[in-house]
Amino acid sequence: MARNDHGTPSGRCAVLAGPQGSGKTTLFEDMLFAAGAVPRRGTVKDGTTTGDTAPEARARLMSVEPNIAAFDYLGQGWTLIDCPGAVDLAHDAQCAMAVADVVVVVAEPVPDRAAALAPVLKFLDDREIPHILYINKMDQPEASVRATLHALQAVSARPLVLRAIPIREGGKITGHVDLVSERAFRWNPHRPSDLIALPDAARPDEAGARNLMLEALADFDDRLMEELLEETVPPPAEIYENLTRDLAADLIVPVFFGSAENENGITRLMKALRHDAPGPEATAARLGLPEAGPLAQVFRTAWAGQQGKLSWVRVWRGEVKDGSSLGERVGGVLSPFGRKLTPKPVAEAGEVVALGRLTEARTGDLLTPAGRAGADWPAPPEPVHALAIRAGRPSEEVKLSAALTRLCEEDPALRCQHLPETGETLLEGQGETHLALALARMKADSGLTVTRERPQVPFRETITRGSTVHARHKKQSGGHGEFADVTLEIRPQPRGEGFVFGDRITGGVVPKQYIPAVQKGVEAFLARGPMGYPLVDVAVTLTDGGYHAVDSSDMAFQKAAQKAMAEAMPACGSLLLEPVLQIAITVPAAFTPRVQRIVTGRRGQLLGFDARPGWPGWDEVQALMPQAETEGLIAEIRAVSLGTGSFAARFAHLQETAPPAAARAARG
Repeated sequence: MARNDHGTPSGRCAVLAGPQGSGKTTLFEDMLFAAGAVPRRGTVKDGTTTGDTAPEARARLMSVEPNIAAFDYLGQGWTLIDCPGAVDLAHDAQCAMAVADVVVVVAEPVPDRAAALAPVLKFLDDREIPHILYINKMDQPEASVRATLHALQAVSARPLVLRAIPIREGGKITGHVDLVSERAFRWNPHRPSDLIALPDAARPDEAGARNLMLEALADFDDRLMEELLEETVPPPAEIYENLTRDLAADLIVPVFFGSAENENGITRLMKALRHDAPGPEATAARLGLPEAGPLAQVFRTAWAGQQGKLSWVRVWRGEVKDGSSLGERVGGVLSPFGRKLTPKPVAEAGEVVALGRLTEARTGDLLTPAGRAGADWPAPPEPVHALAIRAGRPSEEVKLSAALTRLCEEDPALRCQHLPETGETLLEGQGETHLALALARMKADSGLTVTRERPQVPFRETITRGSTVHARHKKQSGGHGEFADVTLEIRPQPRGEGFVFGDRITGGVVPKQYIPAVQKGVEAFLARGPMGYPLVDVAVTLTDGGYHAVDSSDMAFQKAAQKAMAEAMPACGSLLLEPVLQIAITVPAAFTPRVQRIVTGRRGQLLGFDARPGWPGWDEVQALMPQAETEGLIAEIRAVSLGTGSFAARFAHLQETAPPAAARAARG
């Protein structure tokens, strides 16, 4: 087996994923400690863990970025990635899972929270990524493996196969029985488990659970099915072979349980990963990657102070060295352990490393000596929350623009755009937490402080009546003066028809070369109507006018047109319009009634709901909602749906609204 410069065999990659609060970071620390990679076990409470060392992570007591550590376990090299569980940061987790050999989905033993795992399991099932389920916090008195497993099976497209059953004493779980080896273990807090005799009280449950496990495996193996029908007891080696093969093919989801807080069930989980998880060659084949190497894939981009841009990659084939050409010259190979990055001369197949100075590489790219290539990569979700931001000082606007470009390159789930109409710069993302973390990271990296506001709602104005108006612009100040005379016919257009300009000039009363200037003057006025918003759905026709051979000019006719429009407005009857969005809200069906109440409480109009395509047990609620009412919508949807709900929106139409609605939106 090939070894790296530290003597550690290159090898496999496992990812920890699951909802926020499920205990992934504690499990991450336990696994490093069990492998001997850290001398003592840190805790989240004390802020001493290998992961979550960023100031924002410590302050919020949550993972704000993937925690990555390479280590050796029983002669095999591993990279372990602990993913953020916050729903705002789900794309970070998806990018890490896309390059994993195996994913450990961490769940709590709370059946009512099973829906929170649906997006993670759906992603893994759709991409056929091998995954294991670890039910954490089983030291809680009310914890039930059976009830939790039943609830989780409803959100998993793959059969959940229990690998052990709990031993209960005095109403609490004190150990487990392995269903393959049929050996029993008593848990000890923060110490290795004791091998004990199988308790008589557990024998009936063990026999029944073992038969269910074998029947699940037999669904994918005819030989095992025959043995079960003939009541032949299959040897452990055959069972292990089935488990390994079926996991690699993503046919089953093995289920383990324990308590990360007490270090129970950790060694059993790690041994299962070591024996059952596929290697990088199998993963590369599953992903359909070319066999020629070297080949690496970027799954994360980060800017690291003086080190500059770092491209985090999984090496699939061959070797990547400092100075290698992957379309660009590699400027350093760094091995991760939490925030500590150690230079190394070469990275081998299976390893996860950070490569320096790849200025053109982007997250998701396949890197080869011939250059970058595209790949099937998780698409970033559409933004659901936005902030209008600007630099604290006008002199820092250029610096802010560069910093935002870096942010969006680091995190494809962020999007930045400038709105010329309002002059606002919008930073858009997956929620309030997502944007707050991005701005905190930008301040730490660049020292920039920004002001943040609620984005302006793009209200519009229109008119309700037509009018004909005559206006003359005349100015004499020595030398050539200014003169223009126009008669405009103004009338409302049907909603959504926009602006139309025409003329009915005869006899040359307004020379043809000045007619475009009249239109330009009208358009300049329409950019800001009487209430301060753009005027839309207006038709204007130039019907008459006059000019002076010397004093007339384009500018004079523009001014005359603007004057005519301003004088006509009182007679035309201004009307305020607000944008209405068509929104599709997706949630588990159990939460659909709550979402419908949210819609109606925000001046929304329900259009109906139907089953969400490809998502059993989920609904898609269609509605129309004023854009002014969508501020904070994603937070309210998530609050009633265990963080699982989301929405997509697109412009539908403009509708009449009263000025107080605009005032409420402006107040925020």
